[in-house]
Amino acid sequence: MAKTGDYARAATGSPLAALQFALDRNSPVPLYYQLAQQLEAAIEHGTLAPGNLLGNEIDLSVRLGLSRPTVRQAIQSLVDKGLLVRRRGVGTQVVHSQVKRPLELSSLYDDLESAGQGPTTEVLRNEGVPATADVAAALGVAEGSEVTLLERLRSTHGQPVAFLRNHLPANLLELDTTRLESTGLYRMLRTAGVTLHSAHQTIGARSATPEEAIRLDEKEGAALLTMQRTAYDDTGRAVEYGTHIYRASRYAFDFQLLVRP
Repeated sequence: MAKTGDYARAATGSPLAALQFALDRNSPVPLYYQLAQQLEAAIEHGTLAPGNLLGNEIDLSVRLGLSRPTVRQAIQSLVDKGLLVRRRGVGTQVVHSQVKRPLELSSLYDDLESAGQGPTTEVLRNEGVPATADVAAALGVAEGSEVTLLERLRSTHGQPVAFLRNHLPANLLELDTTRLESTGLYRMLRTAGVTLHSAHQTIGARSATPEEAIRLDEKEGAALLTMQRTAYDDTGRAVEYGTHIYRASRYAFDFQLLVRP
């Protein structure tokens, strides 16, 4: 049994073997919660990768010196978050980590790449279309004039995370589909000499439509995060209008709030 301040190691050969669990038995924080938090951190940092097996609850309770109900409660809390899944005949398996994105003017691709999430992109549309009223208003162009429409499906670890729909002024830059599948839109804008300066962004939530559920591998009616953004360059010109949806089970916005003096 691990004592206060002691570290419990998992058995050699398990994906948990590289982890140390600091379980403070004198802390008011429940032991199941301490274990769940440390397992979640290991998943987020990639120490426990998608597909890794944790072993069964009896093995974990013996390895960590915890009761079986304590281990079960810790695991269930992560199953409820969608980070772990119980598979009959297989055991408890890591599914994925939730993407936590800083709330700033940055590319989803760059954020996922810097977080070690291994982003991939499928370009669904890359074509000129007439600007609708809302697109025209956002980009400051005439309604009906041609703009470029991009639709992309962004995934990590082989699982879809977001469906991205972007409109850009026509002839702003050459948007090669092959490049869009290997890098981010904002990176391409910077390479083309467009200096992003600011953006107006609105975040919301709604339920997935049947089409969106199929596209994002979710159930119909599942919770989705929505983001609408108009980005401007350093001259004040609108260079991008995006309407994106994200799987709430795999994605969260992370930001800091400050008290005004």
